Amino acid sequence: MENWSVDQVCNWLRQRNLGELVPKFREEEISGAALLALNDRMVQQLVKKIGHQAVLMDLINKYQQQKSGLEPLTYCCETASPKFPEVISGKNLKSFFARYKTLQWTSSYALPDFPYDVKCILAEKKCPDHSMRIRIIEFLQADMTKYLEGSLYPNSQQYNIVVNALLQAYPFLDEDGNGFLLWKRALKDRFKYVRRPIEDDEQVLRNKCKFGHRRGQTRKSSFAENKPDNVQVQVEEEPVHREGSATDVHIKWLKQEYMKTQRNWKEVDNRMNVTTEIRRKMISDKAPLKDILRLFPFLRCPYQLFREFQLLTHMDIYKKTVEILEIYSEDILSLYVVRNNPISIMLQENLKRHTEEDILKYMKMTAACLLLPDVFGDDSSLFAAVNEEVKVVTPVLAVKNPFNVNSCEFALYVEREELAQLDDCTMALAALVAAFHVFDIPCPKRIHRTLNFLESLVFEVRSP
Repeated sequence: MENWSVDQVCNWLRQRNLGELVPKFREEEISGAALLALNDRMVQQLVKKIGHQAVLMDLINKYQQQKSGLEPLTYCCETASPKFPEVISGKNLKSFFARYKTLQWTSSYALPDFPYDVKCILAEKKCPDHSMRIRIIEFLQADMTKYLEGSLYPNSQQYNIVVNALLQAYPFLDEDGNGFLLWKRALKDRFKYVRRPIEDDEQVLRNKCKFGHRRGQTRKSSFAENKPDNVQVQVEEEPVHREGSATDVHIKWLKQEYMKTQRNWKEVDNRMNVTTEIRRKMISDKAPLKDILRLFPFLRCPYQLFREFQLLTHMDIYKKTVEILEIYSEDILSLYVVRNNPISIMLQENLKRHTEEDILKYMKMTAACLLLPDVFGDDSSLFAAVNEEVKVVTPVLAVKNPFNVNSCEFALYVEREELAQLDDCTMALAALVAAFHVFDIPCPKRIHRTLNFLESLVFEVRSP
């Protein structure tokens, strides 16, 4: 298979009832070597249907097992016991049994029996709210741990199996087209959350020590643990966030200052700078957004959101966004593809009611901002909800009365909850781009062309 051409790979797909994938495989020039190098994320990008993803990954895994000298595990009808290869060397024995255990787990997995309130929501085919999503994830995590015989470290294939089973049983949970990645990420975050406080599980401690995730535990090095009694070893403790620590004092002050009407913004800047490391650590470890905002509520303020973006990228996102809308507004509005768009029609109706130059410019910039997804053929519902309820969990703008100077409202939503209120379209667009970077949120595929265009201008990567 490694030496197959693209045509041979396409013929192989047709023989396995995967002919729908042929055009995409030709477009991406997937040869035999490239096919065997695909990982689960690449397959998700190549293949839209979850069923096809599962079949393709299974076929690739079976070929790789055969290549390594392990026949795919099969079961006798009478005894239901696995048939092992006749000869397995001692060197491969441990690897073989680990692989067998994984395949046995995936072949027998079934979704758990959810509690009554979860069943009711799923039966009504309603997209669950944030709290209900957490309950579903909690039950999936507990169920996976049971199947893993207490282990808190599923592998990528096992995550894929569980999320695929969930979305196949309840397709409406994939409401924004990016459901697989969001549910998988939430499930992985839940396992991290469960592992975090554990201090007595050998596997958890071994992995935390291996990867440096000590989480406040004072762990000596293996040399220090086994040193002779007459040898003194100085062990440096890892600085951690403790109650009463300097970091805790800063966080407490920030939370109290956020509740005030008159705020000391200079001191806010200083303390946000001091706590940058712990904040970025939480975000990189995929801590729940509500926990991050609880400790650092000033991230709800556009000014601090922009400062955080500048800290990460050394770019003034607000200034860049002003330049983008001023330069491209007229060009966007003149495009044929947006001429009959409801936003364009609404703009024309409101332009007739005003003559002030500043108001006309503001309206055109607002329209250009809201029309960006349509220009690139993206899904506008993942960009802005205009005069309607927010339905997606990824960062999105909520806009009401966009062309009414006296009553227009702009807000940034993340995970269907309002993160920040914004003054105008320019601030709204800057906040949307900043949120993806600041909170390290993957961009949905159906809006990535619009955001790529904006980022190319912000970072001056190329001429759009």
